[in-house]
Amino acid sequence: MSRIIDGREMQPPEPLERTLAALDQLAPGEELILLLHCEPQPLYSILRRNGYRYAAQYQADGTNEIRISKI
Repeated sequence: MSRIIDGREMQPPEPLERTLAALDQLAPGEELILLLHCEPQPLYSILRRNGYRYAAQYQADGTNEIRISKI
């Protein structure tokens, strides 16, 4: 099961805040998908420090799709 946060129209730091709140609710085997128009370097550091894996891929429309799950 996946949850999606569409942060493309949000202003910082709202996408980061919403993502961190959603991670607290993430169940084992569940995936969080974050959609942005940027590369969220601060988020990547937080994810690595807290035992999450992520994969980022730019889409044709310029959206950065980041898939996050627990390790």
